[in-house]
Amino acid sequence: MAQAAEAAEAAEAAEAAEAAEAVQVSGEPGADARLSTDDAVRAMLLTLPRIVSRAKRTPVPERLRSLRLAPRHLSLLSCLLFDGPTPVKDLAARLEVAPTTVSLMVSDLQRQGVVDRRADPDDRRRSIVSISEDPTTRGAVDAWLASSARAWHQVLDGLSPEERATVVRVMHGYEEALAATS
Repeated sequence: MAQAAEAAEAAEAAEAAEAAEAVQVSGEPGADARLSTDDAVRAMLLTLPRIVSRAKRTPVPERLRSLRLAPRHLSLLSCLLFDGPTPVKDLAARLEVAPTTVSLMVSDLQRQGVVDRRADPDDRRRSIVSISEDPTTRGAVDAWLASSARAWHQVLDGLSPEERATVVRVMHGYEEALAATS
């Protein structure tokens, strides 16, 4: 089984090298200016499935394996990891979903011991959500999200703030365009 995974990794690496060669976007000054829309679409159509495949192969820590966490849970946990304890209403705004949806997600994660929910001391009507203070659970969430965060940091750190904004805008635009065609 390990050999099959290694072979798949090698095949993906070869595809990535071919895509980079075909597109000619790295290394050569001014190459980006010659990138046609078709070349960019081709590169993205080759790259995005590999990204999804690699993300799916990210091992889920033992503590979280039995919990049946969905991508929406990953997004919520990412917000909590980066932003710290957050009111449900603010999580809903960041995740672009209804507060009731977040409340249901939080209830599910709370039952499983992944997050804690407490009343806001300044406004008892509001709930503040945080990743569980249990060191095993917090460590598992950190470990699960760390490799992806490191990869994004590695790529985005080398860009200007304007380029980073463009990357984020393009990813959001792609998601919206894809949703409009579904």
